[in-house]
Amino acid sequence: MKNNKKVIVGISGGVDSSVSALLLKEAGFQVKGIFMKNWTNTASNIECTSEVDFKDAEKVCDQLDIPLHQANFSGEYWEKVFESFLSDHNKGLTPNPDILCNKEIKFRAFLDYCIDSGADYIATGHYVRTENMEEKSLLFRGRDSQKDQSYFLHQVTGKDLSKALFPLGELTKTQVRKIAEDNKLITSNKKDSVGICFIGKNKYNDFISNFLGKDPGNILDESGLVLGSHNGLMYFTLGQRQGLGLGGIRGKEQDSWYVAHKDIESKELTVVQSNSHDLLYSEGCYVEDVHWINPIEENNFECDVQIRYKSNPIKSRIQKINGGYKIIFSIPQLAVTPGQSAVIYTGNQCLGGSVIRERISQDFYNWATKRGYNYKTYE
Repeated sequence: MKNNKKVIVGISGGVDSSVSALLLKEAGFQVKGIFMKNWTNTASNIECTSEVDFKDAEKVCDQLDIPLHQANFSGEYWEKVFESFLSDHNKGLTPNPDILCNKEIKFRAFLDYCIDSGADYIATGHYVRTENMEEKSLLFRGRDSQKDQSYFLHQVTGKDLSKALFPLGELTKTQVRKIAEDNKLITSNKKDSVGICFIGKNKYNDFISNFLGKDPGNILDESGLVLGSHNGLMYFTLGQRQGLGLGGIRGKEQDSWYVAHKDIESKELTVVQSNSHDLLYSEGCYVEDVHWINPIEENNFECDVQIRYKSNPIKSRIQKINGGYKIIFSIPQLAVTPGQSAVIYTGNQCLGGSVIRERISQDFYNWATKRGYNYKTYE
């Protein structure tokens, strides 16, 4: 049975958005699809999958008998997401552009475009759940703990979430695949996309080197001994083990090396051996002003904090300080990384989150001070 509500689904050419459109049509909504073109291939040596994905999106919409249009948000994506991504790398941070894409593109540019086009709602294939409360929505983890994507939506407002539908929130990935197979959707066996959308099948460092070039410096151990050289701090992240280019070093144990510090001023990359090394662990972190999905009044409370996608939430305490917030973990955490996001939960509800500015580690502070590095405490 038809209803009056019009919903525009972001059709990506994958199984999740395909099943989302199917379920909404079966529920009686007036469904249209839009394929978002967020990336323009700017270099001939960069492989992009958008053309293949668009063809799959067309086939799915033909199967479902719903119209499909293409909308180009590549200008907004470049300005709001990609330029920020490059800028953060140059500052020595490790950014997560998918979070910014949801905030600036899917739940701003795309949402505005669809509402202006007459839609009552937008819909995506995110594995999250919402609960409406007047003109705002609460955000909850998806039922499938392995696919939950609330981490990526923590920068969206409750007001904007109230205009979005998430048909997969109560389903597992296995159930979604089964629905697609039962309905003979051509995307039923299509592999999930992994990694950052604009990088596609390209190797991460090979891709960003097209835009960032080289800025070489020395690789040191914690005592300051030069072990080798690197092509730029932007190609490394805290806790990284692979790709350091360090083989066996005379006088050192035959153990793996891990990135412990990136110093922008000196361009020095400090590495340590063993992932249990004290310099890799932090008792907490400082974050910028928190984006709350819906405003809250508390400035000092216990919560769960997730410091990267797929990581386990950590029992923590968050406290407002001058210029931001301080988060203290119940247990020290490995590789707390500036540029990544600390996302705040209470149970399964996502309250919001913020970008990590600096780790809190007494061991690291003592070492950095001794080495003459600039370590900010923000207090």
